[in-house]
Amino acid sequence: MIVCVLLPRFALIVAAGGRADLLREPAALAPEAGREQQVGEVSPAAEAFGIHAGMRMGEALARCPRLVLVPPDPLGVADSWERGLARIESIGAQVEDGGPGVACFAADGLRRLHGSGLDGVLNAVRVALGPRAAARLGAGTSRFGALAAAATRARARRPAVITDPKLLWPEPVALLRRRAETEHLPTAFERLGIATLGDVAVLERGALADRFGPAGLTAHDLVHGRDTPLRTRVPDPALQETLDLPEAGSGVQAERGLGLLIDRLLARSERRGRTLRVVVLAAALVEGGTWRERVIFREPLADPARMRMALGLRLALLPAPAESLRLSVERFGPSAPAGEALFDDDAQARKRRLREAVRQVRAAAGPEGALRVIEADPDSRVPERRTMLAPFEL
Repeated sequence: MIVCVLLPRFALIVAAGGRADLLREPAALAPEAGREQQVGEVSPAAEAFGIHAGMRMGEALARCPRLVLVPPDPLGVADSWERGLARIESIGAQVEDGGPGVACFAADGLRRLHGSGLDGVLNAVRVALGPRAAARLGAGTSRFGALAAAATRARARRPAVITDPKLLWPEPVALLRRRAETEHLPTAFERLGIATLGDVAVLERGALADRFGPAGLTAHDLVHGRDTPLRTRVPDPALQETLDLPEAGSGVQAERGLGLLIDRLLARSERRGRTLRVVVLAAALVEGGTWRERVIFREPLADPARMRMALGLRLALLPAPAESLRLSVERFGPSAPAGEALFDDDAQARKRRLREAVRQVRAAAGPEGALRVIEADPDSRVPERRTMLAPFEL
């Protein structure tokens, strides 16, 4: 069984801080600076007007002119959610991070550890998160089934367990917005009169593929209980540096502060000579709110000069002067990066460089970012059966 831990409106609650009264009014997270003009998570009162996360801000304001836009706090959300993931992992779970407020893990290996079967595992999660978390717990045979159970049927102190995917068919197609691959489908389904997951389930798989492509096939699989395996995270030891700027920092002052952060980070003994593959640059803004940017290097770096060049371009995107800067490591690289050219005469050197390129693609796009095509049944009359995808390895 897969267990889903859902904290509804997590990003909105963190951004609102102690202003609980905002959640009783029509409110939504404002778009981040430099990003698409789409609202984030919304309050229950805003949902009553038909507003949902990902809706264009102009349309949201047209539906509810008194909608309150809450400044986003991506840095605070990331920190709070990391603490939440650590608490879930403290019970022995290998967690897949589904984004702020959503986490999934397999419960089968934890039944004996916590006793009382699945109920013992769910109770252990609730105790680890604490009474103030108000988490909704759902369990199902797939990741999507567990998420749907947590979103529609679970309550703060009453988990929901779905053993048959057909039990979710009466639920609205809006649940498909919770998956990145199918988040755009509910709007099209609703225009076509497809209102529930059951309506999707009875459609022919080929018809969905013809009209909606891979997203339609994914939706068909989800409503029938078929899902991809969990991608559990491997947490690295926290490695970060923070610098408080004496005055509102921007321009040259911010660049100098960034250089100091890079030097401090590379000098930390916890790095143990490893290179850095993915880092997060964040700032607390003078005008309120925070800013956060995830940076994936083209190749693992431990050279401060090259890191300043790469991160300086992102620092230029800072929407307002900053009170403080923070640089943290999300993923490490190998201890000694390969320095050979891509088209070196040495075949082994070329393979090492190509392997490094594949690792970079997977760091940016996930485990399925680099695949190869294998002929399975080239004479088949069905195009989908002629080839299959497999992990690309050298």
